[in-house]
Amino acid sequence: MNKNIILAGVGGQGILSIATVIGEAALAEGLYLKQAEVHGMSQRGGDVQSNLRISSDPIMSDLIEKGGADLIISLEPMEALRYVSYLNKDGWIVTSSVPFVNVPNYPDIEEVLAHIKALPNHVLLDVEAIAKEAGAPQQAANMVLLGAAIPMLGIDHDKMIAGVRRVFARKGEEVVEKNVAAVEAGYSNSKK
Repeated sequence: MNKNIILAGVGGQGILSIATVIGEAALAEGLYLKQAEVHGMSQRGGDVQSNLRISSDPIMSDLIEKGGADLIISLEPMEALRYVSYLNKDGWIVTSSVPFVNVPNYPDIEEVLAHIKALPNHVLLDVEAIAKEAGAPQQAANMVLLGAAIPMLGIDHDKMIAGVRRVFARKGEEVVEKNVAAVEAGYSNSKK
């Protein structure tokens, strides 16, 4: 097993929480993992990006080369496109369809979405609406996105849910259950 994942978004969206849960699940499966983070100007709504590499064999570098990513998970559609050159020919993009407009010259969202839809392997979801439908707060949109990516990760669904439970346990059972509900909602929506 070998997965190279780029996580992307805007500061405050919860990209690093996604990386933490995937890491927990990967370690529970006995896999190796390496991660490199670029926080950008995250406190000001700047881009946040993380390289996450998971493998059944030891990993030498934490960075993913262009054309080497199996999966881009992004909470912001334009940020997903920023890293398309890193995606391999069979790679997937799993992204939110709703933009986080934090710059005055944000491109036309219909053009951004058209570029994503033109890619052969993509999942495009309104993760905030799905979180709300699942009874989870808007802040759980990142967990909806994680759930949508589970089929592409190659990590057991139950281990991913257990990872969510471990990561959020210190915040109390109610927070844990809302995040689990968000992951499950994303998982079921990615299969539609």
